[in-house]
Amino acid sequence: MKKSLVFAGIGVGLLVLGAVYLALQPNPAPLPTVASVDLRRYAGKWYEIALIPNRFEKGCHCTTAEYVPKEGYVEVRNSCRKGSANGKDDGALGKAFPVEGSHNAKLRVQFFWPFRGDYWILDLAADYSHALVGSPDRDFLWILARSPQLAPTVYARLSQKAQELGFDTRRLVRTDQSCGERQTGF
Repeated sequence: MKKSLVFAGIGVGLLVLGAVYLALQPNPAPLPTVASVDLRRYAGKWYEIALIPNRFEKGCHCTTAEYVPKEGYVEVRNSCRKGSANGKDDGALGKAFPVEGSHNAKLRVQFFWPFRGDYWILDLAADYSHALVGSPDRDFLWILARSPQLAPTVYARLSQKAQELGFDTRRLVRTDQSCGERQTGF
């Protein structure tokens, strides 16, 4: 009986500590997105210009994403090269689902069922030539462009905007896009 009371007390204590920890975590300000996105214009190939490193892209360079609108979702084909310039191509196939009421500026991306992640379009050129994409928790950030290179002034503006939105841009790493065109495994 005493043992069960001790374990119950420890359990309650851990729950209280967890609640206090969560309550004390800073809540980032709401993350504004672009007003709307035309998914047909957003479709096609994008080159990753820079990112806040994440475990999914560890060891990647020459990273691209291709978006193909389908009925009710967008097919996502991510690819990169790992290792040397002649290294192994790697890729992942997923689906992006528009968040209701976001006018396609917020997507929930799924590469592994049942897990989905936030993909919010934070800045988008009027001609859809470059974009700033991130997650509301500020853990994920990408600068994307339709070509492997981006003008330094545009890169600086997008990086500055990301910083103003609360992203730790000191962690931003430029993506090596020196591989040239390659075939993907899709």
